[in-house]
Amino acid sequence: MATTSPPTRDRILATATDAFAAQGVAGTSLDGLAADLGVTKQTILYHFGSKDGLTKSVVESAAHELMKVLDEAVAVSEPGWPRIDAIVRAAFRLAIRRPELLGLLREVSRLGPPVADVVLDILQPRVDQTIDYLQRWMEAAAQEGGLPPGGVNDPRLVLVSAYTMVTGVVTDAEVLRAAGLELDLRVAAGLRRTLLSFLEAALPVAAAT
Repeated sequence: MATTSPPTRDRILATATDAFAAQGVAGTSLDGLAADLGVTKQTILYHFGSKDGLTKSVVESAAHELMKVLDEAVAVSEPGWPRIDAIVRAAFRLAIRRPELLGLLREVSRLGPPVADVVLDILQPRVDQTIDYLQRWMEAAAQEGGLPPGGVNDPRLVLVSAYTMVTGVVTDAEVLRAAGLELDLRVAAGLRRTLLSFLEAALPVAAAT
C-alpha cells in the first residue's frame, strides 16, 4: 500500500526544526534548507514569507507539541506525586523521541526577544499554573510539619531545576560524552530516576495537593 508523503509545509517545519536545533537559527540558511528538502527557496518563502516567519512557525509548533505532551500526562494522572511522576516520564519520552524539539527550545531561550517571547507566550500560563501548584504543595507541607530534609522552599527553583535537566543534559551530547555516556534508553532512564529522586527530596510527597 502506497504511503502518502507529508505536506510540503510540514516537511519544511520538520527539517527546519532539526537544522535550528543542530546549527542554531543564525547558522541555518534558507538556501541550505531548500537544498536539504529538494525544493526551491521560493517554496519556503511561499509558505512562511521570510526566515523570521519560518522561525516563528517552527518555535510555535515545538512549544505546542511540548504543551500537548505535558497536558496529556496531566490528564491521565492523579494529583500529587503520581502527576509529577507522569510529567517527568512524559518529558523524558519526548526527549528520546524528539531530542531535536527540546534542543530547539533550548536554543531559542538563548536568542532572547522576540523569538524567545513566542515560546514564553505559549508556556507562561502553564508555568504559572505549575508554580502555583508547587506553592500550594509546599504550604500544605508547612502546615503538616515542614519540608523534608534537603527540601527546597521556592517552587520556581524546583521547576527550573527539573526543566534544566530535561532540556539541558538530555539534549547536550557533549556533556554526556564528557561523562562517558551516550544517550540511549538506559541512560535516559537513569537520568529520569535521578530527577525523580531530586524531586522526592525537594518535595514532601505526603503533602501533595
